[in-house]
Amino acid sequence: MIPALLVAVSLAIPNNFLLYEKAAATKDDNPETSWTASGKRSAALVVNPCQNGSLAQSGRAQARTLTYTAVPDYSKSEQVILYVAAEAAGKALRDLGAAVRACSRPGYRYSAVAVDLGDEALKVTGQAYQGKKAAVGGERAIVTRRGNALIVYTVAGEWGKPAKADFKQQTRDTKRMLAKVCTIADC
Repeated sequence: MIPALLVAVSLAIPNNFLLYEKAAATKDDNPETSWTASGKRSAALVVNPCQNGSLAQSGRAQARTLTYTAVPDYSKSEQVILYVAAEAAGKALRDLGAAVRACSRPGYRYSAVAVDLGDEALKVTGQAYQGKKAAVGGERAIVTRRGNALIVYTVAGEWGKPAKADFKQQTRDTKRMLAKVCTIADC
């Protein structure tokens, strides 16, 4: 009990650690764009197919979340979550995979495939459909575990049919964060 408590207390996500924190702190007078920032440990996982508030909550030590929204329908998110142990972060990723499989519906489907990033990662696609054809609207995310950290980058907007190029920015951001996350995570 004491060692786990010490690990939880020593873990922290410092200010300006996330890639987009400086952009989020910049004053923007455009009423159609905004940033929200949260340091709440209990923040919802930004990729949440079932809209389940408890998804990936167990074993969290720290979390930091940034979300950029542009009217009418574009957003991107960055989230870094530290867990008390790598096993808890791994369970969070497995639980997300289960949610992807369980929570598709006829007009909006989710899929996930493993990708070679960090210790393990999922590329998650959410896509609106009309019948069997991809409609306008969806989200693309890369969710990566490195040690006891979960790293999440998402983009949502007026996507058409899912394509490999939809994940370029999220993959680039993930690689940049993977290069520095071990300074705060137990890798």
